[in-house]
Amino acid sequence: MREMIWVQSATHGRWTCSGCAWVFNPSGPPVGNSIEEMKENYERQGREEFVSHVCAQHPRTKGRGPGGKS
Repeated sequence: MREMIWVQSATHGRWTCSGCAWVFNPSGPPVGNSIEEMKENYERQGREEFVSHVCAQHPRTKGRGPGGKS
């Protein structure tokens, strides 16, 4: 079963799929009237895109981990 996981590198972190090379790329800057609302909107957008993605369309490169990282 695939999961949405957080992968942290030395320079940034991002949401990825545990089952393929899908990476969440927000469509724009966070929107909302407060930091909390911006965070909720960002997380909701990530969850919606994760649920709707098809792992077969994001194959991993041999020897790479979640999000295409080694």
